[in-house]
Amino acid sequence: MPGVPLVGGRAVPSGSADDVSFLTQLVGALEARYCIDTSEVYATGFSGGARMASQLACDASTTLAAVAPVSGLRRPTPCPASRPVPVIAFHGTADPVDPYDGNGEAYWTYSVPQAAADWAAQDLCSSTAITTDGSGHTLTTYPGCGAGSAVELYSVTGEGHEWPGGPRMPASLTSLLGPQSGAVSADDLMWAFFAAHPMP
Repeated sequence: MPGVPLVGGRAVPSGSADDVSFLTQLVGALEARYCIDTSEVYATGFSGGARMASQLACDASTTLAAVAPVSGLRRPTPCPASRPVPVIAFHGTADPVDPYDGNGEAYWTYSVPQAAADWAAQDLCSSTAITTDGSGHTLTTYPGCGAGSAVELYSVTGEGHEWPGGPRMPASLTSLLGPQSGAVSADDLMWAFFAAHPMP
């Protein structure tokens, strides 16, 4: 993400590649070569990729219909999105890499619920969240978002730094990343969300 410190707090080296520009141009290149419905272009990513998806929602709001950050939702500042961008996010409450409550690396200061609330404000949603407890997860939604947008956060109880509902990982990894959970399927939920939110 532009201007965001690297792991360990190091500054981004000068002259580094512009990932936002690359990914935005990649969409254009694929559209020119293949039969793509330009109203249904979406972005998702895990961890650093989730932070990039968050950045793309700000910087490529005319290209991407919606985004789905997994284990890395941020609301970048500044955020020059020209329209409300639908956001669905997933995060484990026991994530040791990008802590749910914030206070992590230099690139990870505020909490995930705060990031969702900031997106709700960005998308002109109600400031009053609706929280629904499920089996092994909590869903936080913000009603009344602008232009048919939506902001949803799935907080997966006790999960670590993993993709919710993803393939089982060996103990050598979960001992570092935290427990896995099958309480929700990020794949299924984000696909349904994407299908419901094409570019207006």
